[in-house]
Parts: sequence; C-alpha cells; structure tokens
Amino acid sequence: QLAQAEAALTTARLKATRYHTLLGVDAVSRQDADDAAATLQQDQAAVTSARAALESARINLGYTRILAPIAGRIGTSSVTAGALVTAHQDAALATIQRLDPIYLDVSQSSLQLLALRKQLADGRIKAVDGKAQVKVLLEDGSAYAHPGTLEFTGTSVDTGTGNVTLRAVIPNPEHLLLPGMYLRAVLPLADDDQAILVPQQAVTRDAKGEPEVKLLGPGDTVVERRIATAEVVGHDWRVTSGLKPGDRLLVVNASNAAVGAKVRPYPVSEAQLDPAAAAAAGND
Repeated sequence: QLAQAEAALTTARLKATRYHTLLGVDAVSRQDADDAAATLQQDQAAVTSARAALESARINLGYTRILAPIAGRIGTSSVTAGALVTAHQDAALATIQRLDPIYLDVSQSSLQLLALRKQLADGRIKAVDGKAQVKVLLEDGSAYAHPGTLEFTGTSVDTGTGNVTLRAVIPNPEHLLLPGMYLRAVLPLADDDQAILVPQQAVTRDAKGEPEVKLLGPGDTVVERRIATAEVVGHDWRVTSGLKPGDRLLVVNASNAAVGAKVRPYPVSEAQLDPAAAAAAGND
C-alpha cells in the first residue's frame, strides 16, 4: 500500500505542477488546477497514512520476538514452539539466571555484629576500609579461585532469625558457581593484631561445657586454665581471654597429661597441627 500511495503521489505532484504552469497562460481552467492541487494533498495524506500503518505493523511484529532484559543462562522453557501465550500471564516463559558476576548472601547474627562494633569502638580491632575482599569456600571445602568484594551490609535484622544479611559480588567467568549452591564466605570485616589463635585439638571442655586448655607451668608441670573463645579461624579457635603471649600450650596428647605432672616438652610440627595429616597418620 505504501508503494502504491507513493506512485500515486508522484503522478499527482507532476500533474499539479503542470496545471499550475498552464493556469498562468490560461491554458486550463482554475477549477482543473484546484482539483489537481487537492488530489496532490490527498495523495500526500495517503502516503503519510501508509507509512504510519507500516510502522505499526513493524512494532506489532517486534512483539512476536521476546528479548531478554539481562544477560545470563536460560533454564528450562515452560512453553514449546507453537503454544499460545498472552500478555500478563501468570506462568513465566522461562527463567534467566545471571551467572557472572553472581551474588552471595551471607547471614551474620546481630549478636556477633554488636560484639564486632563494640570491639571496634574499644579500639581492640581495626576496621577494614573500603570494599573488603571476600574469599569463597566451595561445598567440598576447597577454595574458589576468584575472590569477590563485600558490597553492602544489611540495615535491618530479620525478626525470625535475628540475622543481618551481607551481600558479596563474586566473579564467575567459568560459570562454576550456580544459583542455590551452598558456599562459605570468609569476610575480613576487621583486623585484630593482638589475636591469639589456639589449635582446636588443644581445647577441651569441662563438665559445664566451658573451654579449657593445659599449659606448662613452672618446672614444666602441667596446669589447667579456663579460656574464652570466639569464632573459628581455619583450624584454630580465636581466644578472647585466659591466655597471654608467652604461655606454653600443650597441643599433642594434652588429654593424657595429668594436672601437676612434670612433662618433657618439645615443639609441635606443622604436620601435627594439620587435622587431615593427623588423621592420615592415625589410619596408617
């Protein structure tokens, strides 16, 4: 229709121009010249209408192709080719997951957050400025190759769990991480230059469940002392009270050492501090 309207417009424009020239020498009547001018305007309107109809058809055709608003990987489609779909239907055609980067949401209890802020206020630990680097541990315990960054800390506490949500952005170029995967994140929210770490195997519990360790006292005699622990760092407990720099800790066979007994100390090797290596040696 647009091509027909444009052809008719060309003819009408030539005719109107010719009649206008002939009217100047009284070769045609004024009525014929006016009719030619009116036909030209009608054909111009017809071309405009045909172009609008073509653009409307092009827009409607575009509705038949659905473009993804984000980049990612598409899951299983809920419809097949030839199926009828409608606007605003409840069922989604498909779900697209953005895989690179990927968001990792971590929960921290409000009690831990309060303790952290109290230690920061007291100056016992130093805050990490800027976006803290986040290390990720996979489900099998291995370290993920690409560290991420901590983007924000939640501003409200979940009344059901008492936790605050932390969100990290993790690069995922190999698409190894998938939505819903269970991961562990190591978030360095603060640095404690005076922290004392104790191997977990050196810490026992008394009848009340309180942590305690055995130390070497004067004359290499065994003494027992109650301590207070915080979080686990790797294979160690972070001790908040009960120990001081210079204390000599019994690590290997501490449960067999009686309080008050005199022992012969020796340095502990790295292999003895590694639980996996110790377990392998025990199996051998």
